[in-house]
Amino acid sequence: PGILKFLADTLLVLSFQTPLKKTNALIAQMGITFVNAYVPSALCCPSRASILTGKYPHNHHVVNNTLEGNCSSKLWQKIQEPYTFPALLKAMCGYQTFFAGKYLNEYGAEDAGGVGHVPPGWSFWYALEKNSKYYNYTLSVNGKARRHGENYSVDYLTDVLANMSLDFLEYKSNFEPFFMMIATPAPHSPWTPAPQYTKSFQNVSAPRNSNFNIHGKNKHWLIRQAKTPMTNSSIQFLDDAYRKRWQTLLSVDDLIEKLVKKLEVNGELDNTYIFYTSDNGFHTGQFSLPIDKRQLYEFDIKVPLLVRGPGIKPNQTNKMLVANIDLGPTILDIAGYDLNKTQMDGMSLLPLLRGEKNVTWRSDFLVEYQGEGYNGSDPTCPGLGPGVTHCFPDCVCEDSYNNTYACVRTLSASWDLQYCEFDDREVFVEVYNLTADPHQINNIAKTIDQEILEKMNYRLMMLQSCSGATCRTPGVFDPGYRFDPRLMFSNHGLRARRFSAQFL
Repeated sequence: PGILKFLADTLLVLSFQTPLKKTNALIAQMGITFVNAYVPSALCCPSRASILTGKYPHNHHVVNNTLEGNCSSKLWQKIQEPYTFPALLKAMCGYQTFFAGKYLNEYGAEDAGGVGHVPPGWSFWYALEKNSKYYNYTLSVNGKARRHGENYSVDYLTDVLANMSLDFLEYKSNFEPFFMMIATPAPHSPWTPAPQYTKSFQNVSAPRNSNFNIHGKNKHWLIRQAKTPMTNSSIQFLDDAYRKRWQTLLSVDDLIEKLVKKLEVNGELDNTYIFYTSDNGFHTGQFSLPIDKRQLYEFDIKVPLLVRGPGIKPNQTNKMLVANIDLGPTILDIAGYDLNKTQMDGMSLLPLLRGEKNVTWRSDFLVEYQGEGYNGSDPTCPGLGPGVTHCFPDCVCEDSYNNTYACVRTLSASWDLQYCEFDDREVFVEVYNLTADPHQINNIAKTIDQEILEKMNYRLMMLQSCSGATCRTPGVFDPGYRFDPRLMFSNHGLRARRFSAQFL
């Protein structure tokens, strides 16, 4: 079968249905929507590395968006790239493979081989140099630099990606199966819509949920320092960003419609799996944080995941806890590759896609992030001291070097919980019962039953040292789980050491 994967950039799960009407009709309504799909790190580069490798960040070692954080570094190219799922698809399964769009944020950096570096596994390579842009960018076309300007009809990146993808479908070999990955910059900043869509959604503003523009009390210090209530200028800025993000998605919706129609004309649609997802979520005003991601809350770690394809019944929803580390194993499984031969941490979604009954599935997974910050103080916010970064005009800083945390996200028949520990001076802990508190307003770390706290702390340590099959062992709330508190104390050194030892 053919396989087509669309990857959006920083797309909040709640906000895609309105602008992506055609995508919804062509993928969601013709297949399955996973309503509990997550990413193990709410930042572009670590998340994209997890998609490509099927691994948690502590196993692929991409910790943030910088070369020093291993984003598209020489080390990543040497140790991880040869074992990504596209490399296996091409070498072991005989697939012709096509990539178009944003790869990793530092792709094309001079220190890492420039745009001449084409990762193993891609027959056709059209990758954006560095981070998201819509105009005035450079593409690596199979290793050769191609500059684009600012003429809408020939340079608007979403449309350029659509045309390249249509060309591939027109001229590819019909004797080999195909895999396409199309990674649009939309709806990432700078949120430049196509000219015909600049007037769309004029009356739309960011959702005003119960956690919008409130003080994040009982949360780690970075959230507590956010200015509450936000200034009018911050609110106007985030509403404007929200609207522009929707406008950029209208071109993505057009791209998806064109490709689905092309597959239909070619007679290939019924034998093609189509995936639609995002690399992370996004916040706009929750807990008075104007705009960004990188935080541990649902609005940043939860993403849309829609799939249609052979054997998938239409109009389904699935509540299983799935993660982007599952995409690589799923695609290899579709291609018939033996997953036991990989080092991937994720699980194949194929049994869920086919609606198989009595599938043994996870009840928890790991979220981990290593903060990005500078040794010096931010000149606009000297009062906050050294180490903060991504600061807004009102000294609301979205990240810092000690915004370093790990969480267990648990979802089972009887529990919907999140347990997080920070690697900071406070060793701060946040715990949420999402059944009672879906917007994560009340941190119950000090009031929750001590036994549950110990179990989740133990499970966190297990997941942080897991690799491959050990990442798929039963969780705290699985019937098969056995908790031995004695192990906690022999492992307790892990807690202090975990980030320094496991991250490069």
